[in-house]
Amino acid sequence: MRDGGRIAAAIDILDEIAGRHRPASEALKDWARGHRFAGSGDRHAIGTLVFDVLRHRNSLSAHMGDKASRALVLAALKDLWQWPLDRIAAHLAETHGPGELTAAERSTLESPPADDLPPHVAGDYPEWLSASFARAFGDHAADEGKALARRAPIDLRVNTLKADRPRVLAALEKFGAIAGKLSPWAVRIAAPGPDQRNPAVEAEPAHGKGWFEVQDEASQLAAFLTGARSGEQVADICAGAGGKTLALAAMMANKGQIFAHDADRHRLRPIFERLQRAGVRNVQVVAADEGDRIDALTGRLDCLLIDAPCSGSGSWRRKPDAKWRLTDRQLAARGAEQAALLERGAALLKTGGRLVYVTCSVLPEENADQIAAFLERNPGFEPVPYREQWQAAIGTPAPESAIASDFGLQLTPARHDTDGFFISVLRRGS
Repeated sequence: MRDGGRIAAAIDILDEIAGRHRPASEALKDWARGHRFAGSGDRHAIGTLVFDVLRHRNSLSAHMGDKASRALVLAALKDLWQWPLDRIAAHLAETHGPGELTAAERSTLESPPADDLPPHVAGDYPEWLSASFARAFGDHAADEGKALARRAPIDLRVNTLKADRPRVLAALEKFGAIAGKLSPWAVRIAAPGPDQRNPAVEAEPAHGKGWFEVQDEASQLAAFLTGARSGEQVADICAGAGGKTLALAAMMANKGQIFAHDADRHRLRPIFERLQRAGVRNVQVVAADEGDRIDALTGRLDCLLIDAPCSGSGSWRRKPDAKWRLTDRQLAARGAEQAALLERGAALLKTGGRLVYVTCSVLPEENADQIAAFLERNPGFEPVPYREQWQAAIGTPAPESAIASDFGLQLTPARHDTDGFFISVLRRGS
């Protein structure tokens, strides 16, 4: 395909996403099935353009004064991809392009974007979340939103049961891998440009050997801040595919016991292959329909990790379309789930045990608000200052949290160059 055809395809796909409120990944797959002549390079270019538009929908629309998919794509080519106007015009006019550039479009694109935009427009997040962003970040709301709209790097966690960071860095040197800044197990590969693809790191022999797992640095830090130690009894009751479970097993050097459970059997299914590849031997997988086995642990656990279902607002760098599909009803439903998980988890801990509450969210409703409400209902728990927990678990000075809160650490891409994660550690008293 020529670039004009790729641009036309991106416009059609964006129309499909907007008109039917579909996830971008599904719309892209359906387009590819119906256009089998498109090669992998075509699909990559079209998908990258679609996702870049979704990352910056508000600010691109503000530049064009138009929310139509064609206008958003033109602004993305000019503002984000830095294509000269003559190049854009030439490709639009190609045989399979979306049609010639109009005089009005040219005039609009020639004018610079405004620099006095409202925070939700400059930061490219939904207007209905303006109050939440302002409450969390104050005058920095737009900056936090902009960072959540950028492409994310590839972060890897070194599996210390089988390798160390120098060995993994050497194995991935060809990709420009570097050591992470905050997690002692992190390896990072920079985000690609618009004309580049992410390297297929999971196809590398080092991955097959179990030397590393793909895991954002913030997620690694969440595992570290559990303070899990060899010989402890630990549960991860929202384990998903097992990323944090694997990290806990490495922290515990395969000693002690980890119970990995998730209410969604489809999310839990990949954990078995991952455990085997990583050489993990101290994990019992508790099936989705065996929640009673978790409840039977009442009063026995040293540490409980709740990686709670949430809005996913902290991972918008990786799923930019999700921010436009989020609703207030969904946010409220997630809040009810989070509160129920906290109450369930509280009963499982022994005296002195640690409850570690984690979300990949930047919204206070899911984070500090949840912890404040839980502590009010459960005065037998007390928050552990995150700096104290960080020093004990990682041994380096803790970074500044992105929010002012006594209840936990907020990591964000703007402040820490990670996904947006909230981590709170609570200790059960006598």
